[in-house]
Amino acid sequence: MKILSFNDHTPSTDSGVISLANDADPRDASLDGVKRIDLHFPKFTDGRAYSQAFLLRRRLGFKGEIRATGDVLIDQLVSMARTGFDVAVLREGLDASAAQRQFDRFPAFYQGSAVDTQPLFAKATA
Repeated sequence: MKILSFNDHTPSTDSGVISLANDADPRDASLDGVKRIDLHFPKFTDGRAYSQAFLLRRRLGFKGEIRATGDVLIDQLVSMARTGFDVAVLREGLDASAAQRQFDRFPAFYQGSAVDTQPLFAKATA
């Protein structure tokens, strides 16, 4: 997962980039020609964007970039990666260099994820 600081992110006006409100149903969006989807976390306690990312990856088969914006904290990054996000823009004031430690704490998971659907035991026997 790529981590961006607040200052490194600029909202795009490119036609291949769409921004979905956290109460929008991704199944209603036209994904033709879309390369990136920005999903917004208005508060870190509002997790609807996790469900949107999962729907986009697993059910709709979206292969482009899914970017988390808004009130994104470092402790959310692992869950974001597991539900299908590629890029996270940390909220203002957070240090992006500290983010890698979060991934180092959790090197593997027993369950599959939105991106890697095979559970750990299936990988071990392969």
